Amino acid sequence: MRQPTFFLTHGAGPCFWVDLPMPFGRGAYDGLARHFEELLANLPVRPKAVLVVSAHWEAYAPTLSTAASPGMLFDYQGFPSQAYQLNYPAAGSPEVARRALQLLHASGIEAAENAERGYDHGVFVPMLKIDPAAELPVVMMSLDGRLDAEHHLAVGRAIAPLRDEGVLIIGSGSSYHGLRHIWDGQPTASIQFDDWLHDTVASDGPERRRRLADWTMAPSGMRCHPRPEHLLPLMVAAGAGLDEPGKGTFRELIGGKVYSCFRFGDA
Repeated sequence: MRQPTFFLTHGAGPCFWVDLPMPFGRGAYDGLARHFEELLANLPVRPKAVLVVSAHWEAYAPTLSTAASPGMLFDYQGFPSQAYQLNYPAAGSPEVARRALQLLHASGIEAAENAERGYDHGVFVPMLKIDPAAELPVVMMSLDGRLDAEHHLAVGRAIAPLRDEGVLIIGSGSSYHGLRHIWDGQPTASIQFDDWLHDTVASDGPERRRRLADWTMAPSGMRCHPRPEHLLPLMVAAGAGLDEPGKGTFRELIGGKVYSCFRFGDA
């Protein structure tokens, strides 16, 4: 059965295992953790593998991890020691990675492979909650370093056939990533942009693509994403969702900002 695709807000660093200062505080991410823990149970069938597009990996072209056993990449700093003891021992899937490469090349999209990269926190943080036993193979995919929204929609469309081959596609980023304002506790900009995101995701396919490609024109869009890398995994998930229905699956005020997750396609 065809898998849906997801865009997940992955939280702030190792947010599920450390206490963050105010305006976050203890338990700020409990709701998001529950959302991740329930994700597999809401699929039409258990996937054979997961492909995660991480906001924390940029390359000159979309790059697929072909490592059979990726290590850990702790690409955050300043957290307590337990944040650096986390381990996610899921196997990779060179087979799925190379199938994705084949699909990208067949669509005329330049792509590459990397056999060395470990799991960055855009991957291991949500996956430790989604599949804590690390039973599902995981393939990482980078963003294209040009950070163009329309191109990432095309990347998603190119790899959409993976959904019919048992692969769950997840874009891992954040619906809000305005780091200059993240501590001010003011929700207005995040609400404006998040409202626009929910309306956009729920719109029909051609309109959704048009709006996502022009996301910089959205209310408070540039304030919420002065640099777009945490939003672009949404473009890949939406592109891979083709013209199938989209909906919000999570929305919550965390640390004074609204954050959301989205799903494209049903069974």
